[in-house]
Amino acid sequence: MRAVFFGPHGDTRWNQHRLQARLSRFRHLELDIRDRGAMLRLIAEEGPDLVVHCAAQPSHDLSARIPLDDFDVNAVGTLNLLEGVRRHQPDAVFVLMSTNKVYGEAPNERPMVERATRWDYAHPEDAEGIDELCRVDRTLHSPFGASKLAADVIAQEYGRYFGLKVGVFRGGCLTGPQHNGVELHGFLSYLVRAAVCNIPYRVYGYRGKQVRDNIHCRDVLRAVHRFSEAPRPGEVYNIGGGRGNSCSILEAAALVERLGGGRLAMEPLETPRRGDHVCYISDTRKFQTHFPGWRPEIPLESMVTELIEAWKARGTGQLKP
Repeated sequence: MRAVFFGPHGDTRWNQHRLQARLSRFRHLELDIRDRGAMLRLIAEEGPDLVVHCAAQPSHDLSARIPLDDFDVNAVGTLNLLEGVRRHQPDAVFVLMSTNKVYGEAPNERPMVERATRWDYAHPEDAEGIDELCRVDRTLHSPFGASKLAADVIAQEYGRYFGLKVGVFRGGCLTGPQHNGVELHGFLSYLVRAAVCNIPYRVYGYRGKQVRDNIHCRDVLRAVHRFSEAPRPGEVYNIGGGRGNSCSILEAAALVERLGGGRLAMEPLETPRRGDHVCYISDTRKFQTHFPGWRPEIPLESMVTELIEAWKARGTGQLKP
């Protein structure tokens, strides 16, 4: 449905075909997560030991135009999968990829200071970023943030109330060389894509100093693996790159140019996205305490280098293997 949500530039069929060609044990099942009967049958027939639920309508902005589709995919789809596991595979581990948008605008209430290239937290106690104690209600979210929060809370209940081995991962900006970033979703991937492919990049408010932390998909999968080995039912974790992998739009553009991805043509707009975070850095210390030895290992510069190479390859019609 990425092609439905974002048009042909968001289509990920190319990656599906790449996986089918390269991996003999990869199977693609053409199913709709909104189809409850299909999801129940899927879990019953496949009997998975581990479910990593990544299916979503992922755009903050697009959700306001398609709120019914957004909620059906994000909230109802999650419930369909959870109920399939409860009925047919209750010993399976279930990981929901949630989002930092469940916190709504609450992170913006932290005192901040404007620096030369970024906004940052003003108080030393906030240096590590936003932790899981940040409130999730009494704040503006966007329909996307609300639908993902509904999924987040119901997943917690299937862990806490029903005792399923459910973990909720509230992601920062997840990326990797196969990330098919588009303007409405996929910050770092789309920024690199715009620089490499000479696409004008619209900057919504804050003079390009808004900050996000970025984490490589391999580091996310390492976290999933660690959780699957010793699941904590109903637990919630912030999963992101932390301060070391954080950057503003201005800083990301400078890094892309330095690494050979080209100069980003920025089009500044005065009005910020409604409900957007000014500065968001994931505090991952809770996960690191529960699962000692895990930390984000792939640095921001390596992520950007991979993305530059991938977008250059795709720009010539060749897909990065």
